[in-house]
Amino acid sequence: MSDAITIRIEHSFAAIPPADWNRLAGASKEHFGTAYNPFVSHAYLSALEQSGSATADTGWLGQHLLMEHADGSLAGALVCYMKNHSQGEYVFDHGWANAFEQAGGRYYPKLQCSVPFTPVTGPRLLAADGADPRPVREALAAGLKELTRRHGVSSAHVAFVPADEMPAFERAGFLHRTDQQFHFMNAGYSSHDDFLATLASRKRKALKKERRTAVEHGITIDWLTGSDLTEDIWDQFFAFYMDTGGRKWGRPYLTRDFYSLIGERMADDILLVMAKRAGRYIAGAINFIGGEALYGRHWGCIEDHPFLHFEVCYHQAIDFAIARGLQRVEAGAQGEHKLARGYMPVTTHSAHFITHPGLARAVADYLERERRDVEETGEFLAEHGPFRKGERQ
Repeated sequence: MSDAITIRIEHSFAAIPPADWNRLAGASKEHFGTAYNPFVSHAYLSALEQSGSATADTGWLGQHLLMEHADGSLAGALVCYMKNHSQGEYVFDHGWANAFEQAGGRYYPKLQCSVPFTPVTGPRLLAADGADPRPVREALAAGLKELTRRHGVSSAHVAFVPADEMPAFERAGFLHRTDQQFHFMNAGYSSHDDFLATLASRKRKALKKERRTAVEHGITIDWLTGSDLTEDIWDQFFAFYMDTGGRKWGRPYLTRDFYSLIGERMADDILLVMAKRAGRYIAGAINFIGGEALYGRHWGCIEDHPFLHFEVCYHQAIDFAIARGLQRVEAGAQGEHKLARGYMPVTTHSAHFITHPGLARAVADYLERERRDVEETGEFLAEHGPFRKGERQ
């Protein structure tokens, strides 16, 4: 890298010009097309901060690495936070923290490089468009190590890393962790029935019955996007989120203001799948529309109906992806129940730098065994997917 390029720490997205960030992050749908990822856009990241969802008060203190030319223009960046807990990350290290602290160490605070509350693979080592990304990635990975040491914290973690960015982290001494998600792959289907035709007969009949059952009792489904996303709609969806999130997580992560902000800034990148009964909405799921993928995030309901969760979150997402010609649906973290609904196992990656040699050795040994388990499980699940023989995705 040129001596004229420096790396500094920025604490707030409010201090970063949106256009400059989006050019760097590939977060302009018009310019980056199929490479567009809404979760690294300035609109999404700043909404998390401005809404009070991801701030120092909630345990997400911005420590974003900005690589700048002498004129102040961005050459690269890495979204990063100082954290005093491991909530909202979806790559679980609670066991590491407990073991280290029981041995007398101090695991928190730590550095976490990810999009808060968002288990979606996307660019982490951001490099300016048109530049060779390799030296930028190498410098950012090394910069994260140095930041970890300067702060005197236990570790730095980078979640949901694209496979092509992992070598830069590994060369910098980060440990490689794998996990599994389930994604629907659109093989050029013209309709949901076209997709169902690729399934084994028993699986196809089961899903058709499931979909019929889900909308019994007069339930209808609406797709809402763009100007459909009024404040009244967000009020209704937030009630679903709070009800379900409160029961599932104890305290939902996202504030009501977050939804207003993303509705104002990126409404055309959002799909709400809403279920209605007796003239009112009773359940819904929020999805984000990328350049080539639909990203399912979370859902909620105020009435329980058999299979409605699967219909709203998974089947409708497939319908939308096929209608829009999107290549895949990423349906969030975990969930082997997605397999029967056409979502196949996909390996995800994360990178971890641990400063304590003893803890690093123990984690490295664990991760070696875990990677084998993830690979073997993925192969087994892929062999037992719902597709007809010869139709494996």
